[in-house]
Amino acid sequence: MPRYDRLSALDSSFLHLERLETPMHVGAVSIFEGAPFFDDSGRFRFAEVRRLVGSRLHLIPRFRKRIMHVPFEQGRPVWVDDARFDIAYHVRLTALPSPGSREQLLALTARIQAQLLDRARPLWELWFVEGLEGGNVGLIQKTHHALVDGVSGVDVATVLLDFTPDPTFLQPPRWIVEPPPSPGRLLIDTLYERTTEPAEIARTVRRIVRTPQRTMERTGQLGRALSTLVDRNSFAPRTSINVTVGRRRRFEGVKISLDDVKLIRKGLGGTVNDVVLAGVAGGLRRLFESRGDDLEVRMRALCPVSVRDNSERMQLGNRVSAMFVDLPIGEPDPVERLRAIRATTEDLKEREQAVGAAFLVDLTHFAAPTLLGLAARAAHRQPFFNLVITNVPGPQVSLYCMGARMLEAYPVVPLTRNLALGIAILSYCGQLHFGLYVDADAVADVAVLAAGLEDAFAELKKIAEEAIELGAME
Repeated sequence: MPRYDRLSALDSSFLHLERLETPMHVGAVSIFEGAPFFDDSGRFRFAEVRRLVGSRLHLIPRFRKRIMHVPFEQGRPVWVDDARFDIAYHVRLTALPSPGSREQLLALTARIQAQLLDRARPLWELWFVEGLEGGNVGLIQKTHHALVDGVSGVDVATVLLDFTPDPTFLQPPRWIVEPPPSPGRLLIDTLYERTTEPAEIARTVRRIVRTPQRTMERTGQLGRALSTLVDRNSFAPRTSINVTVGRRRRFEGVKISLDDVKLIRKGLGGTVNDVVLAGVAGGLRRLFESRGDDLEVRMRALCPVSVRDNSERMQLGNRVSAMFVDLPIGEPDPVERLRAIRATTEDLKEREQAVGAAFLVDLTHFAAPTLLGLAARAAHRQPFFNLVITNVPGPQVSLYCMGARMLEAYPVVPLTRNLALGIAILSYCGQLHFGLYVDADAVADVAVLAAGLEDAFAELKKIAEEAIELGAME
């Protein structure tokens, strides 16, 4: 029986979640120096850009594969070669009326990100944007969440981009299209595969029985972890950002110095992630204040955690778990907000909440496909968190495309049915780039949140500097 490149249960869930109102792709918008993209006559070197990307696709084979569904939804879909693959469809060029402003680029990003990817083709797109002020060039990326998670997305970016100003055109091996199975063959193979899974589970159980001590330790670990996921505080309050989303989007970007965040950590304690969450809590407090909303609610954020180890670098698909962190937006003192978040994250780490979440995700590998679809659809109405905040570490050295240095990069995290705000953070070259992706109607005041974020970090920095200075004097 042939071995299929089958989607994992988590990857499949993103297909089930997708609707016209809720595209399930991740993305980013980047700004590059412009000059290297243009020839001596001022024309964009687009054919060379496509040739550069095409020369590297063999390093990420799924970028030439499409989804094939199992008949009657009797199994998770598989990846098959797209015989009609055309790089011209995936690598595109557009322009803003020159000189295009930053605001116009972000508005274009929101429009492009709001559109579904074509499931009949490989699930990714690159949009190059000329006409930006200062002669710069934009790059808007879209990659379906079924194909890539945040950390592996950074790995993919480092394949498509260069670490030096000299672009490297590789000599790829000849691509030989492997024909897909017929629907009937795929159905038969899938049903056979499903019948073998119980035997695999039985063998696993036998191995566990042979090592009872390790099993008991593992059971205790999972019990502690799962207890953090389900308790009397499991349900998040409904807020003005927890409404049914529509199809229109807005996008805003905020840039914060990583050195400033490290200075705050030094002066006030906690981890970089704790400081980031404290800054976000300050920004949300500003947003809720401006709306006249209740500040005493216990905002809960879903914070994805990568469980991908070094051996899994450059492998696509999703290897993520999650932590649920309460954000004390009702606390007016920024230092106390940071202390509260620090105490929460330390407690969750001690009880290994991410392990518990990962265990629940692993269980979905044994879920019937139809039940998996129902569970994914139910997640759109989930009552457990108010927003997603994902913090992805990126390279701290410059990246280049066609010899042009990347200046900024703001990530995009998809919205779900009742989450009208998503915050994604990417660290790059000493800066934290916050991508604020919102439903255009529910969070039309996203600029208030952006300004609140900037002010929250500035306030924490000032207090941290005073604390460090006071410590030096003592």
